[in-house]
Amino acid sequence: MRISPLPPMNSLVAFEAAARHLSFTLAADELHVTPGAISRQIRSLEDYLGKPLFTRANRSVCLTASGLQYANAVRSSLMDIASITEESRSWRGQKQITVATSSAMASLWLLPKISAFQRDHEDIELRIVALEQLRGLARVEWDIALYYCRTPPAGMLATTLFYEEVFPVCGPGYLERHGPLEKPESLLGSTLLSLEEADQDWMSWKQWFSGVGVTAVAPRRRLNINSYSMLVQAAIMDQGVALGWGQLVDDYLASGHLIRPMETVLRTEARFFLLEHEEAPSRHSSIPKFREWLMDNIPTEVGDLGLT
Repeated sequence: MRISPLPPMNSLVAFEAAARHLSFTLAADELHVTPGAISRQIRSLEDYLGKPLFTRANRSVCLTASGLQYANAVRSSLMDIASITEESRSWRGQKQITVATSSAMASLWLLPKISAFQRDHEDIELRIVALEQLRGLARVEWDIALYYCRTPPAGMLATTLFYEEVFPVCGPGYLERHGPLEKPESLLGSTLLSLEEADQDWMSWKQWFSGVGVTAVAPRRRLNINSYSMLVQAAIMDQGVALGWGQLVDDYLASGHLIRPMETVLRTEARFFLLEHEEAPSRHSSIPKFREWLMDNIPTEVGDLGLT
């Protein structure tokens, strides 16, 4: 039976890149086309769906509610297709590295940086596998894993990438309508974007308030989301205030899509780790190059810290 309806495949690839970057220009750079080509592909997809996926204003774009939902479905589907495609091709050899990580760390931290590695190491092929839970590593082959956790798994070599720093973030529009939000107590009347506790390692608002010395009451309004990437997008769309993890949201802070309404930050002993097998297969001679590149992308104050 024919699968339908399906939009043009090229438009999905263009849309996923534009949604991830929140920029037609950066999407065009990634896909080696012009911004006009990206715009035409997305307009074609919007016409096909009969609804807008982005709001466009002052040379910036943001996902609509429909666009956010569609972006996460498209990204998940494309990652599944990429994963099974690579398994079918049975990549092997010295020049292929499989990186396992969560979708949040892949989309918010790793993917924006990966083109730099590919430019300098054209002979090394990367395969990125998105797994939300550390325990999922037992089901796949991997060479390097990147995960946030409070305690690294036993039987693995674990090197600290960076420590946990958590602080409130929101879109400029939300702060303009609901601010000022200069103290943790002022957040109690805000809409709090909350990550559902699928992974107990990720900090909750209750834990954050407790860590900064505030007795939290039940929030007046709360929006629960089970994906950190979606939660960040909701904050960008001015839906409420989210907890931002340092390094993961830095690009959005730098671009102005997110802002920090207050200076309060909670630092803990939890970390983002680079995980490796205790006995890495000798055929993976490219792993040291990728590992070195990863560590070079870490701030110097934490880049030399490790736990092995």
